[in-house]
Amino acid sequence: MAEYYNLIKYFHYLAFISWMAVLFYQPRLYVYHAEHMDKPDFVKVVEVQEYKMYHYVGWVSIIGTFLTGILILVAIPDLLKSGYVHVKLAVVVLLAIYHLDLGRYMKLLREKRCNKSGMFFRAYNEVPTIAMVIIIWMMVYKPF
Repeated sequence: MAEYYNLIKYFHYLAFISWMAVLFYQPRLYVYHAEHMDKPDFVKVVEVQEYKMYHYVGWVSIIGTFLTGILILVAIPDLLKSGYVHVKLAVVVLLAIYHLDLGRYMKLLREKRCNKSGMFFRAYNEVPTIAMVIIIWMMVYKPF
């Protein structure tokens, strides 16, 4: 499996970048949704975008990220002996929880049961940025 490491890593990067795009953009859609609740035609368009982004891009990319990540660890099991990989994996688990929470907010917004403001979603939108900074730091500098 080690001979396929670079190919697996290539697909892992593609999936991860796609997933991060969803994690960056989905809360932005929620900002538009929360701030334009008084415009039902606009909200319907945003709801379609939210649904397609979350289900068609988000789930495909998170599954691709996890599957290729597992394949990388199967190909190079010694990676699990490195502390930086444990930090990276912990942050990825937090991102997965964040991803699921975005799905919860999408449902609440659609049902008009979400009382969060556009300002909340603007702040919530910073979570994946912080996670990305940590993950890239771990992968480049391997501090542990």
